[in-house]
Amino acid sequence: MSKIANERAENVFTDFKAPYTPAQALVEANRCLFCADAPCIQACPTGIDIPQFIRKIATGNVKGSARTIFDSNILGMSCARVCPVEVLCVGKCVYNEMGVPPIQIGKLQRHSTDVAFDEGWRFFEAGADSGRSVGLIGAGPASLAAAHELRRHGHACTIYDKRSVTGGLNTTGVAPYKMKADRSADEVQWVLEIGGIDVQTGVEVGADLSWDELVSRHDALLLGVGLGPDTELPVDGAQLSGIYGAVDFIERFKLGAVDLSDVRRAVVVGGGNTAVDAVRELVGLGVAEVTMLYRGVEAKMSGYAHEWAAGKLEGVRAHWQAQPVAFEGQAAVEGVRCLRLDDQKQPIEGSEHVVPADLVLLAIGQSKLEQLLTGLSGVTFERGRVVVDEHQATAQAGVWAAGDCANGGKEVVNAVAEGKRAALAIHAHLGGS
Repeated sequence: MSKIANERAENVFTDFKAPYTPAQALVEANRCLFCADAPCIQACPTGIDIPQFIRKIATGNVKGSARTIFDSNILGMSCARVCPVEVLCVGKCVYNEMGVPPIQIGKLQRHSTDVAFDEGWRFFEAGADSGRSVGLIGAGPASLAAAHELRRHGHACTIYDKRSVTGGLNTTGVAPYKMKADRSADEVQWVLEIGGIDVQTGVEVGADLSWDELVSRHDALLLGVGLGPDTELPVDGAQLSGIYGAVDFIERFKLGAVDLSDVRRAVVVGGGNTAVDAVRELVGLGVAEVTMLYRGVEAKMSGYAHEWAAGKLEGVRAHWQAQPVAFEGQAAVEGVRCLRLDDQKQPIEGSEHVVPADLVLLAIGQSKLEQLLTGLSGVTFERGRVVVDEHQATAQAGVWAAGDCANGGKEVVNAVAEGKRAALAIHAHLGGS
């Protein structure tokens, strides 16, 4: 991981949600009603017993609190930072119905898990050797959660990833104002300390290693490969320099130096969470004018409202109902030519205009990985996603899938939940109980 990238992230970005002090955590924990039928638990994909871990903070048992969290979600430290709690657990807190500020569950979870990391607490051990082996493709949250659970049951695990770094989008794609790459690396190392998980980086399945060889090596496989490259915009001028995929840009920034000294005006195309992350990063990096272009209206953008509200406060501009039709410039991009759209998303005559830009980031989705997985003939797809059952099993015997490749691109916490669900199913398949 680039030292420059880490230094830039440390110097430029501060935490979007600052951590609690011990005193603040204690006060907040004591506000909790400890609901018996807590709706916050139902809203958590990993089913953390939220009232239980908060009660333990309130009684001074931070170690027990962390144990409760990690027992359900081994990536609870990163999820405390990156989960959209406003629409998950915090959004379901009963205080919302009482006109009282909801319990800050994410910040309390971060407090307990950060203390656990700082103190070096270990909670889990590998089970007795089962003599069975599982291969996991992709080193992101789904595979890490699955591998840790499988090791608790004694199964040997090998994780394969084509990148030189591990952690998936936690390392390469999550905006640094939520979590920096080095913190993700710390979490990966913490998970791997259970022992018996072999991580092979720089290995591209299908090129360096065939699917047939993988199947012959292991008793079961888990596909945790995420999604593919950023979707391109097939319009005139797309070949100009200064146009990048937003996910690719975030990865370049987090893992290496990005020189924006000549960038005064940046445009991000899209209205989802990646677009919102990108515009906020560009503002944080000091770009003077940052504009988001979205073909829909503000009320229907898919990016989280609380994140976009913060972006507006930071100075991000937006052009709503704007459809890019070409990029302008000579060798490098100088602007984005757009048309205005009406409420039926039809072009408005005479509305063509140019938004100046020295840098353009495309946040209009990521491609699916059907081509990569064609070597597994029994795996089926629906709208680019791997089809799985309620246990994350694919149509090919002995192969499971979890995370973005199966859910189409949800949250880290969903990938963790699916990875653990798949691990338990694999354990049963291998003869466990």
